[in-house]
Amino acid sequence: MSDHMTAAHVTATYVIETSLPLQQAAETLAGEQSTGTFVRVERESDDLRARFAAQVVDLEELPLTGDSALPGTVGDPAQRRRARMRLRFPLDNFGPSIPNLQAAVAGNLFEIKELAAVKLVDLDLPAAFGERYGGPRFGLAGTRERMGRPDGALIGTIVKPSIGLSPSDLAEVVGELAEAGVDFIKDDELQGNSPTAPLAERVAAVMPVLKRYADRTGRMPMYAFNITDDIHLLEQNHDLVVAAGGTCVMVCINMVGLAGLAHVRRFTQVPIHGHRAMFGAISRSPQVGFSFRAWQKLARLSGADHLHTNGISNKFYESDDEVLASIADVRTPLDGVGDTVPVLSSGQWGGLAHATRRAVGSSDLLVLAGGGIHGHPDGAAAGVESMRAAWASAERGETTAQALAASPELRRATERFGAVRD
Repeated sequence: MSDHMTAAHVTATYVIETSLPLQQAAETLAGEQSTGTFVRVERESDDLRARFAAQVVDLEELPLTGDSALPGTVGDPAQRRRARMRLRFPLDNFGPSIPNLQAAVAGNLFEIKELAAVKLVDLDLPAAFGERYGGPRFGLAGTRERMGRPDGALIGTIVKPSIGLSPSDLAEVVGELAEAGVDFIKDDELQGNSPTAPLAERVAAVMPVLKRYADRTGRMPMYAFNITDDIHLLEQNHDLVVAAGGTCVMVCINMVGLAGLAHVRRFTQVPIHGHRAMFGAISRSPQVGFSFRAWQKLARLSGADHLHTNGISNKFYESDDEVLASIADVRTPLDGVGDTVPVLSSGQWGGLAHATRRAVGSSDLLVLAGGGIHGHPDGAAAGVESMRAAWASAERGETTAQALAASPELRRATERFGAVRD
């Protein structure tokens, strides 16, 4: 084993609540997730502990939130305290392996009954992970090249209705969206390889439409076909898309796991659109699970070229501040890997362009509008144009009033979606 690996550590940051003394709780967690059990055992020598035990780096007490304790918690609620704690794990314990890293930093610790709350909020990872996994193969530059959109926000949409369209109906929708000038179209996460619209039939219906458009215009919108499936089917699903001339595949990361995503990354010939469906199950509770900041690092390392972050004024639970922090996290460089494109979705429409652009400070974003395009009063083509006009205006530094004055499609969008956000 190299000296580099032997010297390296992973630092995991948690927020915990407990009725134990905070230092005792931290040491309990550290022992459970490295060398220890609930008692010292015969071969747990001082030398072994010095090399392999997780170490408490620091503890910072925080105010209590008043949230209920996790089920099964023990201890006097009146003694409960809350803290941010950092644990340092020797890389020798698991090596640069994401599945085994997860077992260490997010394994049984969520089940410790002395903890009234435990959430993994950040990970600091050594360069060995980037060296092993490689991160996104294509990133922003490869995505822009394949879309034929060298600058500006990337405007995309989701197939609507999400499921139920026949392949021929899907081809018709895709043709309309391509003619409207959209950059990107994706399958909904609910549309996988269903009996009524199998992946092979969707690919066979969609790709000729996109190729005809590209032959005429010199630019082909990117279509993200959802290849999510059992692990042994991922490569053949990918190959089916690529053989037909497709330029993107979509993977629902939590359905195949991070190891499944890394598996696709090894053979992919096109960008991977990383969907975070089911992420709320591991993140929504402030009491337990992962923060997006920690999880997105693992998803990016595993090969996601695009990664969903949600968008402002969304229909889900996250606040605008949380969404903007997620976008910033995905845009923050990660040691040893290239960039991943943040994907904004959920309740997006042209009226959010100026507020988003000002808050993020960049247009290196893939902005998806489902209802915001398909639900435009004048149809999908007008929906695309309203998005394009709004983002172009925001990129020029204009006011929302100027954007509205210049774009009838954006003005019409306000009749359906409400006032624009300044």
